[in-house]
Amino acid sequence: MEITNKNKGVLANLFKLSENKTTIKTEIIAGVTTFMTMAYILIVNPDILSATGMDRGAVFTATALSAAFATFLMAFMANLPFALAPGMGLNAFFAFSVVIGMGYSWQFALTAVLIEGLIFIILTLTNVREAIINGMPMVIKNSVSVGIGLFIAFIGFQSAGIIVDNPATLVGLGNVKDPGVLLALVGIIVTGILLVKNIKGALLMGIIVTTIGGIIIGKTAIPDTFISTPPSIKPIFWQFVSMKEVLSWNMVIVVFTFLFVDLFDTLGTLIGVSTKANMIDKDGKIPKVKQALFADAIGTTAGAMMGTSTVTTYVESASGVAEGGRTGLTALTTGVLFLISAACAPIFATVPPQATAAVLIVVGMFMMSPILKINFEDYTEAIPAFLTIIMMPLAYSIAEGLVFGTISYVLLKVMAGRSKEVHPMMYVITTLFILKHVLG
Repeated sequence: MEITNKNKGVLANLFKLSENKTTIKTEIIAGVTTFMTMAYILIVNPDILSATGMDRGAVFTATALSAAFATFLMAFMANLPFALAPGMGLNAFFAFSVVIGMGYSWQFALTAVLIEGLIFIILTLTNVREAIINGMPMVIKNSVSVGIGLFIAFIGFQSAGIIVDNPATLVGLGNVKDPGVLLALVGIIVTGILLVKNIKGALLMGIIVTTIGGIIIGKTAIPDTFISTPPSIKPIFWQFVSMKEVLSWNMVIVVFTFLFVDLFDTLGTLIGVSTKANMIDKDGKIPKVKQALFADAIGTTAGAMMGTSTVTTYVESASGVAEGGRTGLTALTTGVLFLISAACAPIFATVPPQATAAVLIVVGMFMMSPILKINFEDYTEAIPAFLTIIMMPLAYSIAEGLVFGTISYVLLKVMAGRSKEVHPMMYVITTLFILKHVLG
């Protein structure tokens, strides 16, 4: 649909484009880029959750609808360029730990996700989640951005096959002669050249060029059809267990684990991407963070009702920010594409993993710049910063990076006689982190 001058004025006012020094074109390109880097969830989430016995087609539709709904909330409630979808890691815990490992039904796991979402709504209403973000020192916030950069670059290297499992050293270099690996490397170079030339939409163009290359070498193919009827979500919609199971100790344990991982993954993502986008104010606060957290909490609750695992803010939002996205118009664009994708699955399945991997690696580089703001001469800040950064890719978890960084920050400041520099909330968070690992 063509955007008229009148519509341009409405969008500019609604999303405060001039105040954020951005344009409709920039925001739309950023939104498309964000979508392209996280569209893999439309394929991966159904694959993972279907292992529990859930209907694969229904999960595909629920994934697209829940992502669109939650991202729309982020756009209109918070006016921030962040996209949401069922989270990786959380879906694996849902399927392989709760259902397959512990032996619970997928309905039990969905109920746990619903309860988690409702608790998050309460914690957001009472400003608990906002207080946690505001209580974190700037050194941790800057470190989170850097750590996420390494983390998503690592994900990109793995997805491309450049880095692979190695029994002797855990990880190692993949076969650089493999056509798929070469395609990803070419994608990195092409994207880099576009960036050097200062071409707008460089990341998106990099994905398109790499996808074309994938078609040429046979790593992907042009689909026979571009539009299909979305499968019904009826088989998994509103599938919850009885109140007796809700009140069980087992439910408490599962809900707590979902809460812990989602809470600190989401906070880490919001902090990291906001830091990179220079959205954090002089007091270290993220604008409209409460509204962003509401979007996340309501998205998780609605996602459980639709029949999918925990919906969370995506670290791939950094790719849109790197393209200049600064407002909810970026999120709106991403949400619209998720909505459209419900009927256009064959098109998005065409994009090979090497194309998005190349962009994730480049975005990882973008996320590194806040490291320049860390004072490595002060070891009470340098050590927590380093642990936050290094543990995210090594532990394959944003949350665990925060655990190591936060605990070491508090302990070092206290032992150095500088406890006045520690915000009271940091003591609470540190205690929760320690309890989680002791009890878990």
